[in-house]
Order: sequence, then structure tokens, then C-alpha cells
Amino acid sequence: MPSSKIVNEQEVIYWIEEGRTYKWIVEEYRRKYNIETTISMWGNLRRRRGIDTRIVHDEDLIPWQVEERHRWAYPAVMLRAAGRRRAGREIGGEYSSRLDTWLRARAEDDTVVHYDPDTDEGWFYVPRRPGVDTDLIRVPDGKAARGGEDS
Repeated sequence: MPSSKIVNEQEVIYWIEEGRTYKWIVEEYRRKYNIETTISMWGNLRRRRGIDTRIVHDEDLIPWQVEERHRWAYPAVMLRAAGRRRAGREIGGEYSSRLDTWLRARAEDDTVVHYDPDTDEGWFYVPRRPGVDTDLIRVPDGKAARGGEDS
């Protein structure tokens, strides 16, 4: 039987739980270990290890079409972690305590997350607008407080 291509399974499980895409893992394995893998290989590992699918789409928290270059910025990672928690999913590794700290900072600063794809940074913390920004994000222009289109 051929030996496994997986150099460090715990590392990959951490990446999966962190929310990294299978495409990212394939590229990282190529870069880090010079080993060619496939997307289905990582999906099979996730399924064999009983790891829930990691994708939770919470459009109340990330209603924007996020540019590739901004997807792994800290505010985006924290919004995805908040979405996972709200959906009753586990948050891997130290992300649970990071999320708690991040949520406390938003409450203490009374700030919300704003996304502007036309900037290099993409993500910003801005003052909460009372009665408008009722969750973790700056409600995008043209959206009602609940995330639906204004009429």
C-alpha cells in the first residue's frame, strides 16, 4: 500500500477547522512540502475524521461579495467564526477565545465592521449607528436593518 501524502494530519485538521479552503490546502501543500494533492483528498479526510463541513453562510454577517484579497483579513475571519457559533457549530483551536475577545472589543468600542472592496485594506471598524447597525456589521447602503432590500 502506498504511503500517505499527508505529512502532518493535525496541521491539516487545524486548517480545515480554521476555515481554509481545500484549494488553499492543495496550494499550501505544494508550496510547503512540494507534494501534489487534490481537493477531493482533503474532503475525504474531513469526512473520515468526522469534521463537519465548515462552510456556514451567514448573510447577516457577511452580506458583501468579498474580494479574494480580503477574505483572510482578521475581521472577515472573526465574522465567519461568529457565524459558525451562531449556527451551533464548534469553533476550532484558539478561535473561540479570539472571538470572545474580538466581540468584547466591538462592544467596548461600540464599533461594527465595515467592508469596502475598493480599498487596499477592505475591512474597517467604524462607529455603530444607533438604531441602524444592530449587529456586528455596518448595514450596507440600500439594506434595511434586517438585511432585506429597502422599498
